[in-house]
Amino acid sequence: MSNPSESEKKNKKRANPIALFMAFGTKGDVFPIAAIAAAFGGERKDYRVFFVTHLAHRSLSAHLTKKCVTYVPISSPPVLPIQEDSSPAGSLQPPFSLQKRNITNVHRQECLSAVESIFGLEEVIAGDFILINFFALEGWNLAELFQVRCVVAAPYVVPYSAPSSFERHFRKKFPLLYEYLQEAPSGKVCWKDVTHWMWPLFEESWGYWRSDVLHLSSIPFTDPVTSLPMWHERDPSPPLLYGFSEDIVEHPDYWPSNVRVCGFWFIPIEWQFSCQQCLEGAAPDLEVHSKTEYPTCSVHVQLHSFLKTDNSMPLVFVGLSSIGSMGLMRNPQAFLAVLQIVTRITNYRFILFTAGHEPLQAAVLAAAAEESSSFSQRQFIEDGIILFSGQLFCFSGSIPYLWLFPKCAVAVHHGGSGSTAAALKAGIPQVICPFLLDQFYWAERMFWLGVAPEPLKRCHLLPESTDGMCIMEAANVFTGSIHTALSATVQARAADISSQIAHQDGVSEAVKILEREIVSVQLRITGRQRRIEQEIDFMALQLTTRVNPTRLPFWPTTTRLMTQKGQRNPLELHMTLLPQRGEESVLWLSSTPKKIAMRKDETKKVLEKRRQRNQNGD
Repeated sequence: MSNPSESEKKNKKRANPIALFMAFGTKGDVFPIAAIAAAFGGERKDYRVFFVTHLAHRSLSAHLTKKCVTYVPISSPPVLPIQEDSSPAGSLQPPFSLQKRNITNVHRQECLSAVESIFGLEEVIAGDFILINFFALEGWNLAELFQVRCVVAAPYVVPYSAPSSFERHFRKKFPLLYEYLQEAPSGKVCWKDVTHWMWPLFEESWGYWRSDVLHLSSIPFTDPVTSLPMWHERDPSPPLLYGFSEDIVEHPDYWPSNVRVCGFWFIPIEWQFSCQQCLEGAAPDLEVHSKTEYPTCSVHVQLHSFLKTDNSMPLVFVGLSSIGSMGLMRNPQAFLAVLQIVTRITNYRFILFTAGHEPLQAAVLAAAAEESSSFSQRQFIEDGIILFSGQLFCFSGSIPYLWLFPKCAVAVHHGGSGSTAAALKAGIPQVICPFLLDQFYWAERMFWLGVAPEPLKRCHLLPESTDGMCIMEAANVFTGSIHTALSATVQARAADISSQIAHQDGVSEAVKILEREIVSVQLRITGRQRRIEQEIDFMALQLTTRVNPTRLPFWPTTTRLMTQKGQRNPLELHMTLLPQRGEESVLWLSSTPKKIAMRKDETKKVLEKRRQRNQNGD
């Protein structure tokens, strides 16, 4: 049997719609979106589900495969360590800004290739959608290129806000587009969407990529030929799913109309084990969500013993997740020195998650070597190390917060959405030291709710100097925050909040919203859209045969056709006429971004050919 031709492949209709989830950033940014993808893949067997993320998160691959979700890796790193944009004299290393730009270019090209490979040459069908997080704006532009509905999802409130001068500059630079967005009817993309989260899409770096690589208009919601707003067609406001509880974060009226608050997106318990033996031992109990006993394997003897003993001494969890990998923990020795002082002046025990940050782990090994020589690096990696007279347990792996936090009196963390949600669910007080983005919001919000003291300043947890005065000051402030967190008032408030959110299932709610607002709506319009596309093809043929372009001036425009019943057509028809002196004229008609890109390229070729003719005097 002969292989099908390219044209046959192109005309082939897919039987199953595609759901493409794309998320970039740290584990806290990516894993909650992966949890939704897994739940969607397990629920909707009629879909082909893909998850695009960093290669560094490849541990997700096996978990997603079990839920019929295909993992698609992108080579870019989850975070770039914060650096000064300077290089030593004579250094051959390019400046940080140039490195970042090169990584971004490669990242975007890989995203384009990935989406092209997923959708291929097959026609997009009703029900297809791309879901992105705030750090995957490539997906928004690619959804426009492939004419696929886009959904936005995040486990936290938008982590960045538009500059105060953004609206003034936008109105001056794009007056017609500003008017277009301000006058948008209900349910359509409007100025609220732009100021809430879309404003980065209008940055120049995106414009270059859209125009030069994707062959879209450089500015969203404008015509690719005239650069005027798409007055004749308004996109619906994209659904924006938030992964937190309305009991914790209010839903104000000034948010876009399509915001949906789902509840916290807790990742599956089995994803939180760094030890395969522990996971296998816990497997029979994974469905018992109320279970708080940690079934450690035989390797983690010290961890099990530390969690079981000295119940009279409050256990304090300390974990800063990806803060180290971002380059924000500049002096891990000073951090350990603060913890050592606190263990001396209090009766608290601490369990420290190093999150695999090598400088911090090296500092832990150095501190262990000072106390005793009877330890090994392998012991630390596999089971952990106990320091400071048995009051600090350092662990390089991970165990489920659902089991660990109920054993702790307080959770000290960086204000990540995942850590915040886990502590709220466990009903324990928090001490938060924020570093960037949404972490400041969560720190202030937890203080306002009464489940945490005032946020710690960075220097009171991670002093940059090992000077004795600095360490003692930080230790005293840190100790005071823990004392406040352990007050009866804060503990009671934490327990109250826990009871309010105990029965919420944010991941299931997110899947229901996708099914209700994306899948079912798009399937209802399938038949009508096909009829319209057939009418456009027929009328395009009629227009091509009736219009004599040689009598018209150069005319790039976008117009809307009327159906025979006199109703507006929801699909636009793009036309470019290039007449000149009775010679062969060019007429292109298209209704998809890909066809528009081809038309623009052909237009450039025709104009360049005519320019050369004029120069040669032809």
